[in-house]
Amino acid sequence: MSIWDWYYVWEALPFLYRGAVITVQATLIGFAIALVLGLIFALIRQSNNRIVNNAMAETVEFIRSTPLLLQIFFVYFVGPQFGIVIPAWVAGIGVLGIHYAAYCSEVYRAGIEAVDGGQWEASIALNLSRARTWRVIILPQAIPPIVPGLGNYFIGMFKDTPILAAIAILEMLQQAKNFGAENYRYIEAITMAGFFYLVFSLIASVIVQAVSYWLNRRYHLQ
Repeated sequence: MSIWDWYYVWEALPFLYRGAVITVQATLIGFAIALVLGLIFALIRQSNNRIVNNAMAETVEFIRSTPLLLQIFFVYFVGPQFGIVIPAWVAGIGVLGIHYAAYCSEVYRAGIEAVDGGQWEASIALNLSRARTWRVIILPQAIPPIVPGLGNYFIGMFKDTPILAAIAILEMLQQAKNFGAENYRYIEAITMAGFFYLVFSLIASVIVQAVSYWLNRRYHLQ
């Protein structure tokens, strides 16, 4: 038996395609959740209320300090004991989004705190509301420089999607393993799955760099 057989590559492709669709969907939806929640977490951290600020800081630290797999297990397997039954797909993507929101919030916070404090003083002098100041002055300056950092977490989430197999979500790597188990040939399916992860990550990296460059040019930050 040869080490590599192209026949099994072509046979594995339908399995990998089905898994790739799940993987990409989980990444895109999960990261959309992470971007929105991460920004909300970061804005709450800017509160002048020390109790609110500290509570949010501790929540973010707790999420960041516990394993993603443990969080998924807790929501999916422990939740039903308290009457909280969540479908695997919702639980998996939701936990992915919340977990990475904690990391994204720190990236947002770094960008916000890097904006010159004089911008707030100028907005007050112009009698701008706090909401308008955030929307048209602070965030347009804070977000472009942190796009590469957010992009790193996007790629990181993509590479973490195999964890979803722990709650029976058939993402790409699990589909590759299933194909190997059915055909007693793992090398082709696993290698092709790894190749897809590599290609997706490289393409995402190029897109992130292009978006970062465009935003910096748009807001004259370069």
